[in-house]
Amino acid sequence: CTMREGSESHHSQSDTRSQVLTQSEWPDKSQGSSYFAGYRFGIHGWRKRCLYLLMLLLMILIIINLALTLWILKVMHFSTEGMGTLRILNEGLRLEGEAYIMDRLVLSHMRSRKGHPLAIETYQNFTIFARNTNGRVASKFSLGKDELECTTRSFKVTDPLGKVLFFADRNHVTVGANTLKVSGPGGAVFGGSVQTPLVRAKSGKELRLESATRTVDITAPLGIALESRAGDISATCLSGLVLKAEKGNIYLDSRNIVMPNLKKAIPSQSHKKGVHIVREPIYQLCACNSGKLFLSPPTGPCIADSRICK
Repeated sequence: CTMREGSESHHSQSDTRSQVLTQSEWPDKSQGSSYFAGYRFGIHGWRKRCLYLLMLLLMILIIINLALTLWILKVMHFSTEGMGTLRILNEGLRLEGEAYIMDRLVLSHMRSRKGHPLAIETYQNFTIFARNTNGRVASKFSLGKDELECTTRSFKVTDPLGKVLFFADRNHVTVGANTLKVSGPGGAVFGGSVQTPLVRAKSGKELRLESATRTVDITAPLGIALESRAGDISATCLSGLVLKAEKGNIYLDSRNIVMPNLKKAIPSQSHKKGVHIVREPIYQLCACNSGKLFLSPPTGPCIADSRICK
């Protein structure tokens, strides 16, 4: 028993000493942070100042960026409907006012507002391309500084009712208007032939068909009519004027037929003495009641049978 008590007392003393030492080593609360005075935790000194300065610069940049963003939104008039005069609709985009296209504009349909015109303004030239299914240029419309150029297989102009007013392709050109008017002082110049059912001058103006160095041929399978309702028709030539009818007649329908420059036959001295010298046959010009002209021998009256005056 004595030995057990001694051992127990020995163990209790050692535990008490360890506890005392442990408590003695732990600093008192009254000492504060003086115990950790030799240890440095966290960021101190110039590193701390640099960190604060960096955070300040980031805050300034964020504020400037936010201010610029708000300013851009205000200047460009951004809203839930669109940007400025540009509105986003279910059908597409609607632009109110003027638009400046700096590069290409690709679209399938463009129109102005109802009741307002559409104006397209450009410098140098304005060009429209139309491509086929393969992506190649099929048609081109170019409005330049001094010219208007259209490149296509055929060109057609129609009225609101769909009637063709003008059509042109490689083979022919068709003018479907009621009247083709050429108002220039030089008239119309044709390098080849012209086929038309009617050639008419403007009311009160003259009609002139002229070829400066060659001939003018007027040909028709059924007939050619030259009519002047309020003036004269003049045919002037240098060499000769021939009126020829293969199977029909030539009618001069007028109350007066004047031939002022006909030559006069003056009898010679031998003719006056009674000597008849006839070098060429001379006939009388006679007329039937119908106006038909015929020749008669120089001697005697103008007598013709019914066969001639038919």
